[in-house]
Amino acid sequence: MASARISRFPAEPASNEKLFDDFRFHALLPDEEWGRLPLAIWRRFSKRLADGKTVVYVGEIDEACFSRIGWWLAQVARVIGGPLPTVAETQIPMIVAVTEDAASGGQIWTRICARRHGFPQVIHSSKRFAGPTGLEEYVGYGVSMALRISVEHEALLFRSVGYAVQIGRLRLPLPEWLTPGDLTVTHADLGGGAFRFSLEIVHPRFGPLIRQSAVFREAVS
Repeated sequence: MASARISRFPAEPASNEKLFDDFRFHALLPDEEWGRLPLAIWRRFSKRLADGKTVVYVGEIDEACFSRIGWWLAQVARVIGGPLPTVAETQIPMIVAVTEDAASGGQIWTRICARRHGFPQVIHSSKRFAGPTGLEEYVGYGVSMALRISVEHEALLFRSVGYAVQIGRLRLPLPEWLTPGDLTVTHADLGGGAFRFSLEIVHPRFGPLIRQSAVFREAVS
């Protein structure tokens, strides 16, 4: 059954609590493109969180693979906090917590990925409504990537369009040879409250490096 869609962004939320009045992601897309999203995705990316409040999604990884270069890239990236998955394990739990960040005006994303041996891997990043495209992912140590969002096949896509390092007030673009390549994150609704979150990195010379996919649902307290 096809997911419900909206034809336009409502001027006023129906609820007095105004749960879905976060316009920051919608502002990055034309109304027509935003309107092609399934209703469930629209709600997830329009949900207003009070400062410091968190929404939690629980799921399971169902696909994970690395090329040899991709595996080494993930290990080397540990020097800047380990922003990439480091093991190719599936059928293991994963938790994603999204917290409103009053300091930056963005959102802090915390991903906790279980491993069959040892402690879970914890990945922190911050989505900030800043930078050349109006949205960037900050992974720490001054490193960030500009993101451009689009809607394709009723899914919301986040694509990297440049990497940079911040030194004080100076923002320096990273040369292509110092970057992992093109990163794409896809958020696709599966219906029934479930959605797929997938990450893929493709290098212009070395081809696909890393792919990870997981299916989530929002945790209900």
